[in-house]
Amino acid sequence: MGQGTEELSTEIAQTRNSLASDLDALHDRISPSAIVERRKSAAKGRMRQVRQRVMGTVHDARNTTASGVSSMGESAHGAVGTAQEKYEGAPLAAGLVAFGAGMVLASLIPASEREAVAGAKVVDAVKEQGQPLLEEAKGQAQQVAQQVGDAATNAAQQVKDAAASGAEHVRSEGRSAAESVRDEARGEQAP
Repeated sequence: MGQGTEELSTEIAQTRNSLASDLDALHDRISPSAIVERRKSAAKGRMRQVRQRVMGTVHDARNTTASGVSSMGESAHGAVGTAQEKYEGAPLAAGLVAFGAGMVLASLIPASEREAVAGAKVVDAVKEQGQPLLEEAKGQAQQVAQQVGDAATNAAQQVKDAAASGAEHVRSEGRSAAESVRDEARGEQAP
């Protein structure tokens, strides 16, 4: 009967250990912190997969670059088609889509009362601080316009004077040339 008791004690100890490990596993499975941790890991994995689909991986980028370089000799249409087939992600496009989605979501969420009050204060402060700058800018713009107008008037007068002087010079040269031709023509007819 001694061996039976030892065997029973060993069997009970093994059953106790097995139940303890099963209880530990069950506790880990139903523990709220363990559930949260598993869900976080699963969400991270899904986000990693989405990011790899959208952005591509280093391996995909290397293959895309190599295929793009090798197909440079082909027609542009063929190169574009190859690049579109091989490259999974476009980081810039993904960023623009995310920015646009954020803007849409931000426009759907109404502003809180505090945000509205703060926004009104900011607008008032900008108007108050910006008014002197706006007036100064208007004054500067008017001054520049006046200077440009004066310079344009002066330039136009100089062009007019130069044209009149040039016309007078051409007239006098023309008269001189005409007289010279007349004198030569009279000189040839005299003999």
